[in-house]
Amino acid sequence: MSTNPSLRDTLSRSLHIGRALRLVWAAAPGWTLLNLVLLVFQGLLPLAALFLLREIIEAVERAVPEYAATADLSSSFQEVLVWLVLAAGLAVLTALLRSLSEVTSQTQSMLVTDHVSDILHAQSILVDLEYYEDPRYHDTMHRAQAEAPYRPTSIVNHLIQLGQNGVRLVGLVGLFLSLSPLLGLVVLFAALPGAFVRVYYSRKRYSFEEQQARNERRAWYYHWMLTDSGHAKEVRLFGYGSTFIERFQILRKELRSGRLKLLRSRAAIDSLVESLAALAIFAALGLAAYQVVQGKFSIGDLMAIYVGFQMGLNAVQSILGSLAGLYEDNLFLTNFYQFLNLQPRVTAPASPLQVPDRLRSGIQFQGVSFAYPNHEPVVLQEIDISLAPGQVIALVGANGSGKTTIIKLLCQLYHPTRGTITVDGLDLRRFDPLEWRRRVSVVFQDYIHYYLTARENIWLGDVHRELQDEAVRSAALQSGAHAFIEELPSAYATHLGTWFSDGKELSGGEWQKVALARAFYRQAQVLILDEPTSELDPLAEQQLFARFKESIGERSAILISHRFSTVRTADVIYVLDRGQVIEQGSHADLLDRDGYYAGFYHAQADHYQPDAPAI
Repeated sequence: MSTNPSLRDTLSRSLHIGRALRLVWAAAPGWTLLNLVLLVFQGLLPLAALFLLREIIEAVERAVPEYAATADLSSSFQEVLVWLVLAAGLAVLTALLRSLSEVTSQTQSMLVTDHVSDILHAQSILVDLEYYEDPRYHDTMHRAQAEAPYRPTSIVNHLIQLGQNGVRLVGLVGLFLSLSPLLGLVVLFAALPGAFVRVYYSRKRYSFEEQQARNERRAWYYHWMLTDSGHAKEVRLFGYGSTFIERFQILRKELRSGRLKLLRSRAAIDSLVESLAALAIFAALGLAAYQVVQGKFSIGDLMAIYVGFQMGLNAVQSILGSLAGLYEDNLFLTNFYQFLNLQPRVTAPASPLQVPDRLRSGIQFQGVSFAYPNHEPVVLQEIDISLAPGQVIALVGANGSGKTTIIKLLCQLYHPTRGTITVDGLDLRRFDPLEWRRRVSVVFQDYIHYYLTARENIWLGDVHRELQDEAVRSAALQSGAHAFIEELPSAYATHLGTWFSDGKELSGGEWQKVALARAFYRQAQVLILDEPTSELDPLAEQQLFARFKESIGERSAILISHRFSTVRTADVIYVLDRGQVIEQGSHADLLDRDGYYAGFYHAQADHYQPDAPAI
């Protein structure tokens, strides 16, 4: 038995037609079924029109001698009129079905596009944080998401065109085979060389796009920096806009050059193959004309063959275009399914434990070590940290010492490489990560500006909780945001930021107070604040921490800051250096030891002493 794959298998694997059909059917089964019915009719109607054309010509051919013999136009033209009426009715039906098909295909395309977006969004929030910190993942995600708005529509259109022209071509081949086997074989085999050429070049295009994904994403990054509002100030201040434009142009030129080279090569081969196909078909048409002269075919047969060849050529070209288009759609489908195949590592156990309603014995880091995936350096080494119920601890250390990584582990964004994190004596990994995260409220150093209303900005702290104005106001009072929100044009109903009309931009400190309010709004057991006062003025910081312990009540809190005015209020301060805890104790205890923490503290505090010696 031959081990060579059949043409059907090769094309099926190359074009992922099965995947495309399943994707389209899952998004819009009803519309897909209607589209299938319409494409069958639209494929057959041109054949019916071709049959009627032949009958009209042959009726005219019979009417001419009849009229010459009787001089009665009405009786001799009666048969012609019947066929004309049928042809006119068919034309009206074709127009109606074409309009219905357009509505159906557009509706189907929009449903498929939205369905694909839903899948991408769901997968984007399912995958672990580590994927977002891996450039290879960004290449995969970029290729999948960049084409999501239009590739599903392209898939639908190519499948419809392929179906319609396939039905039409099969009908034409059947017609020609009934007249002459040679004519049918010419139409059938004229399509094959072009199909192979299109698939070959589409495969080369796919390979090129896969290799250039990094350059494509890098070009998009320069475009983003040139157009995004977050970069606008520095681009203008430092004048490096022209540098980014030049780099963008170099990358786009390289991408364009490679694509044009492939396009020119494919166009040359396409023209040769299609020219040979056209010559073969017109040679067959010459043979048909010769058979008319011999009396084997009628004039109507010849006309039907001529028009059928034109339809056949158009059908062949459309099928080739659809095949090539579907193969290029494979670029999207392959990346789309590569993206969907990414599996999260931080998942819920088979039988997760119930997350405690409140902490009893607290949280313990026991011998925790961690290294980011695909990175050799160990970020944390043998970390031991305790957080008791109602306790406030602080993490202090130089940049890169591992403070934020500890928070990521506590939030179950990663699992420790070694060691355990326990909650009331239970391994954190035995809880469902989603349920545990609802018990933790975090303000990261790089908190997000949400361009929504002030009320919604705070409510985002706990979207599972009913939006209650009194609770929103209470959280804003705790963070110090209430005063300036009340002065906004529509108070809590004011849209923040300038992305949308009637929006109000805030200062950096005001945005930080909104982010803090978002954290306070969440009724979490553990409150984590990463540089919570970096953009607050000293008075606002003093007011925040003057009532901080009162505000958090029985909740536990972790503070990360370089400001000692912030961390000195903590019950226990853990000092980190190169991923290790090197000191711990209260602010006073650590100063008395005159060690690493004390050196940090004096380096900052002595700037406020006019006569202090330089450090």
